[in-house]
Amino acid sequence: MDATPAPFPVVAEPAPARPRVLVLFGGRSGEHTISCATAGGVLRAIDRERYDVLAVGITRDGHWVLAEDDPDRWAIRGDQLPEVEDTRTHVLLPQGVGDREVQALELGKVPRGIGAVDVVFPLLHGPFGEDGTVQGMLELADVRYVGAGVLASAVGMDKHMMKVVLAGHGLPVGEFEVVLPSQWRDDPQAVLDRIAQLGLPVFVKPARAGSSLGISRVDDPEELTAALATAQAVDPKVVVEAAVVGREIECGVLGGRDGAPARASLPGEIVVTDPRHRFYDYEAKYFDADGVRLACPADLPAEVVARVQAVAVAAFDAIGCEGIARVDVFVTPDGAVQINEINTMPGFTPYSMFPMMWQVSGLSYQQLVDELLSLALARPTGLR
Repeated sequence: MDATPAPFPVVAEPAPARPRVLVLFGGRSGEHTISCATAGGVLRAIDRERYDVLAVGITRDGHWVLAEDDPDRWAIRGDQLPEVEDTRTHVLLPQGVGDREVQALELGKVPRGIGAVDVVFPLLHGPFGEDGTVQGMLELADVRYVGAGVLASAVGMDKHMMKVVLAGHGLPVGEFEVVLPSQWRDDPQAVLDRIAQLGLPVFVKPARAGSSLGISRVDDPEELTAALATAQAVDPKVVVEAAVVGREIECGVLGGRDGAPARASLPGEIVVTDPRHRFYDYEAKYFDADGVRLACPADLPAEVVARVQAVAVAAFDAIGCEGIARVDVFVTPDGAVQINEINTMPGFTPYSMFPMMWQVSGLSYQQLVDELLSLALARPTGLR
């Protein structure tokens, strides 16, 4: 009889759990549709072998709901605009340190857990999402997230505060005036007199909005009151900027790994080719691809490229940004670089300038999404 003992059974090692990403989009701002389109691109690009995904939309009235994890559902198709609808299955974030469980709430039913979340990708543009509000909520919930923290998000969203901070760091910004609602109500002529000192043309902008919503170019003083009303319909606080003669150049910035400096992409250039657009407005950005040319990389001398990249990284650092930003600048005929603004959650569809600039810099759309998630997972919540 063979007394050799039977071999121990081989026990397979459990597969390591994949990080779970909550892709958050929609929101209460006027950029709701653009946020949905951005989410479609990211949902398609996330490597499903490396990450689990939970899609959560925010309706226009602020309800967080379980959403379809279907990139095509969130695409802009002609005049068919994506919209987050109330699915009646609302989502509740974790409620404290160490709790990563997300719950689903349905009317008349007991809340149910739908799994833990490791990182949130907040693809929200504009107020109530890109301005530090959601970032603060995620910090309170002790959940990691992609992109800038509370302060940098708030500063980057407010064109007035952004310019003050950048100028305080010695960075080049143009001349501007701020119009507060009380100033316009109490003494409109004094406001108009201040703006007149900027000369013409000027650009009248909501202080805390993106996607060129509410922006007007003013070439005639008679147009100014109407332009202020257009901006105030989006945001009571308005910024009026002196026009700059120069090329519109953009540069993408990614945070550094393990304490390394932030990285800048090759710059891109926006060229408005259709005379119907007086500047790169909302219609030109999203609904008239034939009226705009995105040159990527921009045709600039090497020394100007280096100057743009240095200014972009300096702006990123000045506001304390993390993860991701797009810095928009003007390059004047003499090669000087002047900052227009910084965007802490830029448009992120595959056809947006930010991923296009990184594509020509050697990072594909999928690699870019993975890099942003990796940076977020490596970063703690709280003070840092």
